[in-house]
Amino acid sequence: MGENETPVHRIRWRRGTVTALGRSWRDAQELTVLVEGDGELRALAHPSLVGLPEVGDEVLLNTTAWAQRLGTGGYALVVAVPDRLPPDPTGPGHLVKARYTPLQVTVRGVDEQDTEHHATIAEAEDLAGMPVVVADLHSALPAVLIGVLATDPDLKVAYVMTDGGALVAGFSRTLSALAPSLAGVVTVGQAFGGDVEAVTLHTGLLAARHVLGADVAIVTQGPGNLGTGTPWGFSGVAAGEACNAVSVLGGQPIGALRISDADPRPRHRGVSHHSLTAFGRVALAGVTLVAPRGLGSELGGQVEADLAGQPERNPVVWMDVEGLEKALGLSPVPLSTMGRGYPEERAYFLAAAAAGRYAALQVPLPEAVGGPETETT
Repeated sequence: MGENETPVHRIRWRRGTVTALGRSWRDAQELTVLVEGDGELRALAHPSLVGLPEVGDEVLLNTTAWAQRLGTGGYALVVAVPDRLPPDPTGPGHLVKARYTPLQVTVRGVDEQDTEHHATIAEAEDLAGMPVVVADLHSALPAVLIGVLATDPDLKVAYVMTDGGALVAGFSRTLSALAPSLAGVVTVGQAFGGDVEAVTLHTGLLAARHVLGADVAIVTQGPGNLGTGTPWGFSGVAAGEACNAVSVLGGQPIGALRISDADPRPRHRGVSHHSLTAFGRVALAGVTLVAPRGLGSELGGQVEADLAGQPERNPVVWMDVEGLEKALGLSPVPLSTMGRGYPEERAYFLAAAAAGRYAALQVPLPEAVGGPETETT
């Protein structure tokens, strides 16, 4: 920066007073904060980062996303409770995440030296044929999980959260509610707050298989999705790279297609251009794409036409969905994507559940765990 240049300011800072506490889950606390000039704001604190605010506390807020009226991330975020700072961290760990930001944190990684799992991760060579369902949106997670467990309730399912959306796993109310049904949550890259922390998606996948003992893994970004309406400018493009990681590690990549007849945007009707780009052009090692039966002739025909251009490396499987709609209707968490719920976005959630069912059917038999080619179907 030159001597006379004014720095670009990127955060809308505010001070306020906590007037009420709201819902809490995992590592998140909703609160209401009175800010001069803005009135009462809906705010969110992550207690592991800033401590637990109380009514009457003065808090320092980042109100940038709130002022933009963003959907998923539209909270005022508590940056500090300056008059009542939390104790210094005492836990082990040397992995720094959200690196070189004012809120960088230190966590204990499953793959770092001197941890109980370091040798396991260092020696792990592959995923032993584990099926891995990859979706580009966090909202697909509960439906994929429902599809797996409705097909085989005895399977252990791990969730691997990448850093394309929210970095803090505790931001997701979905994860809090699904915890009893998951073998665990692995946060990779810059994402943090899972039951297991990993440096890369690769070590995160290995941890899901060899540390959490998962039969099936689900990979999505955290809540939120950054898109620009351009073919490549969306955070979900990383779904294709996730498929490549699964293939490199000897797993079975399975694509949960983003299908809709409710989205008003033409590029997302039928099979979204996000799925076609991530799976068709980025997943160079191939991925099995699962489409649900029972979409109806018009939407089903459009999906079939949209997938006709997929490369040979991406086989398309049409999956029977008997019983899945009933299971989706009993979801332990609200099903919602882009502000639309179930059954309005029936096709989207049915496609995710179908991918979960297909994954459940591909789990290698116990005696064949050494080879990814063996399937139960």
